Amino acid sequence: MESSFEDAVVDVIERIPPGETVTYGEVADEAGFPGAARAVGNTLRTVPGLPWWRVITATGRLVPGLEADHAHRLRAEGVSVLNGRVAMRETR
Repeated sequence: MESSFEDAVVDVIERIPPGETVTYGEVADEAGFPGAARAVGNTLRTVPGLPWWRVITATGRLVPGLEADHAHRLRAEGVSVLNGRVAMRETR
């Protein structure tokens, strides 16, 4: 993967303030790579230290297999999580 993609994605993710969520697609769009939502997920898995919990699916679903941790981190920042989803009105 090109480092310019990774750098752009990291920049967008690092700017997500606590208590806000964005979708993988929104990150890709803002980074200048529309349609690269899945690649955003790969970047989150490979770059340590990013606030990965602030990124959700387009339907508000949390990361499969990490739902409990994801929900805990979001709730700690004041985000409402119900049944493994974030209310979409809370996204950017």
